[in-house]
Parts: sequence; C-alpha cells; structure tokens
Amino acid sequence: MIKAGTQEQITWGDRNWIFFDVGFSADKYSSGLLIGDDKPSQLQFGEAKSRIVQHVKDATSPTKLVIEAPLSVCFNKNNNPTGRLKIEKESVGGKTKTRYWHNEGCRVMVAALYLVRQIADATTNEVCLFEGFVSFKDGKGKSNHRADVLLLREVVQRPEQFANCIIGPDKLCGPDERIVSAFNVCGIDCGVPPVIKRQPPRTA
Repeated sequence: MIKAGTQEQITWGDRNWIFFDVGFSADKYSSGLLIGDDKPSQLQFGEAKSRIVQHVKDATSPTKLVIEAPLSVCFNKNNNPTGRLKIEKESVGGKTKTRYWHNEGCRVMVAALYLVRQIADATTNEVCLFEGFVSFKDGKGKSNHRADVLLLREVVQRPEQFANCIIGPDKLCGPDERIVSAFNVCGIDCGVPPVIKRQPPRTA
C-alpha cells in the first residue's frame, strides 16, 4: 500500500527511510540514493529504482520514501496548471526564481511515476511518501546528488531543528486552487504528501 506520509511521521524512528534524488537520464551519475544510515550513492535511474523496490519488498516495517520530484500538482479555478507558490517561487539574490512542477519538474515527475508504479506492482508492503525539494541553487557548480540526499536526511534526523523546512500539503496552494496527487494519472491516488524543502549552501 502506497500513501502520503504525514508531518507527524517525519521522525528518524526505526531508520527505515529512503532518500532518492531522481535523475532521469542515461548518465551514470544522474540519481542520488541514500538508505537509512548508509552512505549516499550516485547511480543510474534503473539501478536506483531496482534497489528501492527490493528494499521495500524486504522491509519488515513501513518504508518512508522521500523522492526529490513533484509528487503533487496544482490547478487554478479554470483547471489550468499553476505553480505551488509556497515552494516553487523564491527570491534568490534579489531575483525571482521559479521551478514549477509543470515546467522544470515534469521530467523527474515522470521518473517518480515509473518508480511508484513498479513498487505498487511488486509488493503490498506499506510505503509512506514524502516529497523532497532541494532547489534554487546558485548555479556555480555541478549538481551534487549525494549532498542533496544528505540535506533531506538531516531534516528527518532533526525535525525540531528544521521545522521550517517541512511544508504541509494544506500550505502548498492558494484557497482557490486545487492540489492532487501526481500519481492520479496512473491510477494510484496516494494523497498529497508534505514537502521537505532544503536550499543548498551558497558557493562563495
């Protein structure tokens, strides 16, 4: 069973957590994967997906899965796609930057759909989904997928310290907008998970 996690579940607990920074390309360094207390790895999408599915199948407790990709989508009152402004629009260095789910986020969202569909087909073990959002980088260096999953794990290990990095689903869109699970399109309504948002340190 796959369902949205809750803010109350963001605790280290039995450490059955997976952090996945999705990369959807043939590049062998495109994805970052971190399971529990392990060290992070950089992998191709296919290998990372296989490891995640096998971990969920073998798990003896609910697996909490953080995917760094849009796991919910927002529409305005005219049913047109609109940004989740609480997390996808930000002022950085005096400039307004956006990373809307329906623009930059679409490729990794498709990757997340393939992953969740395969988990659903492979096992009935419980999975609680959380969205990771590590964005608005300064653009001065290459993406560091290992660093991104470590940033997300820090929040789960110390949620009291990083309380401002946890955004509930009710805060993602405005009152006249509609937010739904991104997985509705593949027949899996997981609900809308909370978002764990981190911003990487600025490069000097």
